[in-house]
Amino acid sequence: MFPMNVFEQRRQRAWMPAMAWRPVSLAVVCLAGLVAPAAAAALDEVVVSATRSEQRLSEVLADVTVLDGEALERSGALALEDVMAKVPGIQITRTGGPGSDTNLFLRGAHKQHTAVYVDGIRIDAQNGSGGAPWETLPLESIERIEVLRGAAGALYGSDAMAGTVQIFTRRGETGFKPHVSVGAGSYGTKKGTAGFSAGQGAWDYALGLSYADSEGFDAKTGGLRRNVDKDGYVRKSANARVGLQLSAGQRLDVTALTSDSNAGYDSRAQGNDRAVRTLDAYGLNWQGDWTPAWRTRVAVSQSRHGYDTWTATHYRTETLLRNYLVHNEWRSRVGTFSVLAERREDTLENTSLVGGDARSRHQNALGLGYGLHWQRHAVQLNLRHDQDSDFGGKRTATLAYGWDFAPHWKATASVGTGFRVPTLFQRFSQNGDASLKPEESRNMELGLRWGDKDRAFSATAYRNQIENLVIYAAKQGTCPDAVNAPGTWGCYLNVAEAQLEGITLAGNWRAGVVKLYASVDFQNPRNAQTGRLLQRRSQRYATLGVETTLAGWTLGTELQAASRRFNDDAEAVKSLGGYTLVNLSASRQLARDFTLTARIDNALDRDYTLVKDYATAGRTLWLGVKWMPW
Repeated sequence: MFPMNVFEQRRQRAWMPAMAWRPVSLAVVCLAGLVAPAAAAALDEVVVSATRSEQRLSEVLADVTVLDGEALERSGALALEDVMAKVPGIQITRTGGPGSDTNLFLRGAHKQHTAVYVDGIRIDAQNGSGGAPWETLPLESIERIEVLRGAAGALYGSDAMAGTVQIFTRRGETGFKPHVSVGAGSYGTKKGTAGFSAGQGAWDYALGLSYADSEGFDAKTGGLRRNVDKDGYVRKSANARVGLQLSAGQRLDVTALTSDSNAGYDSRAQGNDRAVRTLDAYGLNWQGDWTPAWRTRVAVSQSRHGYDTWTATHYRTETLLRNYLVHNEWRSRVGTFSVLAERREDTLENTSLVGGDARSRHQNALGLGYGLHWQRHAVQLNLRHDQDSDFGGKRTATLAYGWDFAPHWKATASVGTGFRVPTLFQRFSQNGDASLKPEESRNMELGLRWGDKDRAFSATAYRNQIENLVIYAAKQGTCPDAVNAPGTWGCYLNVAEAQLEGITLAGNWRAGVVKLYASVDFQNPRNAQTGRLLQRRSQRYATLGVETTLAGWTLGTELQAASRRFNDDAEAVKSLGGYTLVNLSASRQLARDFTLTARIDNALDRDYTLVKDYATAGRTLWLGVKWMPW
């Protein structure tokens, strides 16, 4: 554990910000080297995020990244946010350690522009600007993640203007497979997990439990309302899945996830401020394969996200989201057709709502889809109409085309639209404005991919224009129902337009016991009204990693780099410096059923900042042991 003045000590160490971009040059060279002639091979992994139906990854026209259980296990990460930060196109900011406020920027968009699902259950919040509460999602419960980059409003409705993240928990398997893990690390961090997956006859089921706590570090380094103390956290979570094969082609699944975290933060000079976050998600899914060509899925789900904090007064907010889905799919010689009907209901309870009463809204949607693969060509078309109880009808569409123009090579092009209605908090809180308009987006992208067995490369260029972007403008606006004088604290406003454009390069390569993976993002996310870069987004960021095996050890080295950023949209000078982090990992099978995992994050103990006046962890060590007798 580091001394209290560790951050001050690290800031005194001189290093050149320019070093942050040496790894990017190396990553570009490595990516270029991945493109080489080789024998043909198909990518047979199945994904569901690209069309809301099962589809081979080799046939997907969208820009998708998959993290499987093996990749998540090897990462040794303590929080889901740390895993997501390595995905191409994603940047993460956090106001302290795990459990603190977390933002995920996909292709430079705000976190509320990415739709998030856990086992098909929509996770969202209607407080503040909205978006998934990433700090509440437990990594220990997750077996697989699919990240879809690009406009997906025609598939998922409101919010999916930048993309979609689908998270899947462990599913039961034949036999009985238990697992237990314990670990400890820097800052007094401890974690334990236990669970099993099993299956017999028509039944399969899985259960997982986890507990983590940490003394943490002082979350703030300066500014107002700093309280010099350790801001630790405690997080408890549980998940369960039960499946029943009713008959041939008829399956029923029940999913449950609960997570409870209590994290410290600083909002005043004295006192121990705590943020209590809860997440409960439940889903019932039935799927029927009537014929080899006709499939129906019916899903009912509910998620509840709560947030409580105590400073001078008690503040509480709770979002209840219910979702109902009927999805039909027909496969024929002339293509694949799909029809879906969906209903979403949102309710917000918040102590800052004007009048104090809960607010609600709902959306009813009808969606149509068509996909065709013919020789070396592929087309995907989706149309959707959402009827919002407050804003009326919203239409979205996506059209994508793919061409396998040479062995191992695919070129893609797509256009798509999306929308997001303002949160209930943005409209009806004391800093809200009921006259806010929905945000609307138009996305265009071009892609180039090459893949062969254990080698792959992709390049995707995109441009996404968002109109009526809703932002919180400090000391601006008229806030019709504000308790304070208009403009005292600020209001939610529609600004003219935001423009998100960039290119993502990604690749991986394996030869024998050596695996190399890399990604580089060049982006330009701007407020088109002011011309300024959006806050806390780097114009360049990259990941470069190498994994190998040696003398029974699996060893990994990873570099993460990001360029300078503005902390605030109004800043004239980039106040957040660029940085390069080096992370090391190692694992080894100790005995037949035991595996040792070790990880060192920020191995060079670099000082870096994600949010102005908020601390990040220094060099951290983690040691863990997992028991899996199968």
